[in-house]
Amino acid sequence: MLAGYFALFFAAFGAATLLPLQSEAALVGLLLNGAHGVWALLAVATLGNVLGSLVNWWLGRRLEGLRGKRWFPVGPAALDKARRHYQVYGHWTLLLSWLPVVGDPLTLVAGVMGEPLWRFTLLVTLAKGARYLVLAWVTLGWIGA
Repeated sequence: MLAGYFALFFAAFGAATLLPLQSEAALVGLLLNGAHGVWALLAVATLGNVLGSLVNWWLGRRLEGLRGKRWFPVGPAALDKARRHYQVYGHWTLLLSWLPVVGDPLTLVAGVMGEPLWRFTLLVTLAKGARYLVLAWVTLGWIGA
């Protein structure tokens, strides 16, 4: 039984990094199996996904220190453009961190932009927790129940 929780945690953790993993499929499978508590699954998936996003944030913080290197993958103009965009839309973009494709890079950019850890963690937890809650709601037919 613990194996299911561990598998979900690692799928959610990996999916939040830049690795191409799918935590939603693992969560739906475990929800439909019925052998695990719904709230425990939601907590494990959210925790794993938020911790994976924290890895992206941390990498972003480290990347900022390397920006003067010749081999740095993003030029000064592109980084300044991203900084201006982030200053306009700011930390609220982290509420989109649950989205496929764009969500993970948003968490990396937040680190580069120096987003405070407490606000990053709060917004990403809300976004990712809500995504898993809606997924469970749809999967288990809670709509209209």
